[in-house]
Amino acid sequence: MESGLNFIDLILEASILVQLVMLTLVGMSVASWAIIFQRRSILAQSLADAKKFEQKFWSGMDLGKLYNEITARAGSSSGLEALFVSGFKEFARHKKQNTGSASMIIEGTHRSMRVALSREVEKVESGLSFLATVGSISPYIGLFGTVWGIMNAFIALGEVKQATLQMVAPGIAEALIATAMGLFAAIPAVMAYNRFAKNVEKLESNYINFMEEFANILHRQAASLTEAKQNVSA
Repeated sequence: MESGLNFIDLILEASILVQLVMLTLVGMSVASWAIIFQRRSILAQSLADAKKFEQKFWSGMDLGKLYNEITARAGSSSGLEALFVSGFKEFARHKKQNTGSASMIIEGTHRSMRVALSREVEKVESGLSFLATVGSISPYIGLFGTVWGIMNAFIALGEVKQATLQMVAPGIAEALIATAMGLFAAIPAVMAYNRFAKNVEKLESNYINFMEEFANILHRQAASLTEAKQNVSA
């Protein structure tokens, strides 16, 4: 009886289909945990980088100097730095060409930053859809394995004249393991998804607020340039 209900033995003696279900759930669980650790590190770093950049941005540092400092580094910028570089580069291009009114300049700058915002949010959201999928379908995959295992157990039970609990228990136990594995894969994935989605929402809110504040600063500069140009023309 003890050897018949041993956890490892139950898995090894399960039907091929139930073993495939268990293997699938283990693979999904491992993949989701890898994404959980990766996303946790990336989101924490993104929030820290955003806070650090905002402190530098609002310290009164010259925007041109800040732009040159960021673009001089090796590698591409990310987060708020990417929004700033995108917006300032577009603003500098319009200012150099001396084209359009202040509203037209800011419209082009704002559009450039929105594209950068979309890319940055897409980066931090990467992998979250997989966690949501694991959290949604893992219990059903486990339940499928359970139903199949119990069905086979009762079919085998029907082939004997005298049925006992000892005969059916291993089959039912191996089937229930599939459900347990499905929950084991789903619960951490759902919890991680909810937490990460909240962090992404917070990060996106920070990005949008910065983008609007930076656009206001550039709008004042563009308006001053336009006014100065009109005064010279007059």
